[in-house]
Amino acid sequence: MSIESAVIAALARIQNPRLGTDLLSAGMVRDLTVGEHNRVAFTFLLSREDPATLVRTARQAIREIDGVGDIKISVVDPAGPPQHTHQPPAGAAAPQSAQAGVPAQQPVAQPHLGTILAISSGKGGVGKSTVSANLAVALAQMGLRVGLMDADIYGPNIPRMFGVFEKPPVMGGKIQPIEAHGVKLMSLGFLIDRDAPAIWRGPIIMKITQQFLRDVAWGELDYFIVDLPPGTGDAQLSLVQSVPVSAAVIVTTPQEVAVGDALRGARMFERVNVPVLGVVENMAAFTDPETGRVFELFSSGGGQRLADEIGAPLLASVPLQPRLAEFADVGQPIVLADARSPAAKVLQQLAERVHSEAGTLGSALPILEG
Repeated sequence: MSIESAVIAALARIQNPRLGTDLLSAGMVRDLTVGEHNRVAFTFLLSREDPATLVRTARQAIREIDGVGDIKISVVDPAGPPQHTHQPPAGAAAPQSAQAGVPAQQPVAQPHLGTILAISSGKGGVGKSTVSANLAVALAQMGLRVGLMDADIYGPNIPRMFGVFEKPPVMGGKIQPIEAHGVKLMSLGFLIDRDAPAIWRGPIIMKITQQFLRDVAWGELDYFIVDLPPGTGDAQLSLVQSVPVSAAVIVTTPQEVAVGDALRGARMFERVNVPVLGVVENMAAFTDPETGRVFELFSSGGGQRLADEIGAPLLASVPLQPRLAEFADVGQPIVLADARSPAAKVLQQLAERVHSEAGTLGSALPILEG
């Protein structure tokens, strides 16, 4: 069977639950081509009433076909203007970069960065940077080459969480990332004074993002983790316009207000054609080791509800952990400072799960022995 026939057969097996028929019968696939190096491209007609997860399902089905190369899916709303790869979600306000007249850019592949993971949240204060830092260190402990880019322009916390504050040197016209705990780091926090306010509009944010991606000597990496600011604004758009993001990981707390905000973040990534690898629920129930009592300080079940709604797995539920914030404040991620604690064990398992799940993204990942 040819690649084209296999792609057609794969798409014909995917059902649109709203219409009760497959994608091809529903006329949702147009202009299908298989080009050089078996590169698959087609237009996907996705209305606002259709589940956005259909795009992710279609991409995954095609990836599983032996011999398939790159996959390009142009998502179009048949009832309105094209919903191209980097357009914001329907109903959302245009980001500052769009308002300022900055033209949309096409992402430039950077294979040396390995699998690019965007760590995102809908609202602040859910522990996104904590998850980013511990995930990066745990992956490095597995023998993987890891870079962590702090894209939270307004609140760069990664330097403090790793206990490093020196300015990075410049050699051969390239900024040299700071290394700590086996992870290569870059953050605006290394370049500006601690109390300097970041009062910047979209074009400046895009320029900083591009500089961190292209002007830093990251070397050859297995994983490139991007700690994004909360929300769905210019930093997120700048990232997906600058480099092909492999997948997003959505961080939330069990609290319903956090889940609602995180849902909007997940929908944004689906709209810009970035698959959501899964959900991490932070600040889950704490179990008192002495009494066995369970304390659900931030409600419960929100992470699983979010995962179910977006059709992605719940990758981890990280329990509240005494001294986790204290360790972070002194530059010691919990997976190092208290590796046997419940939170550290869950975060280590998260790294293993991410490495396993990321293998489905089509990146060339090393196979770990042991």
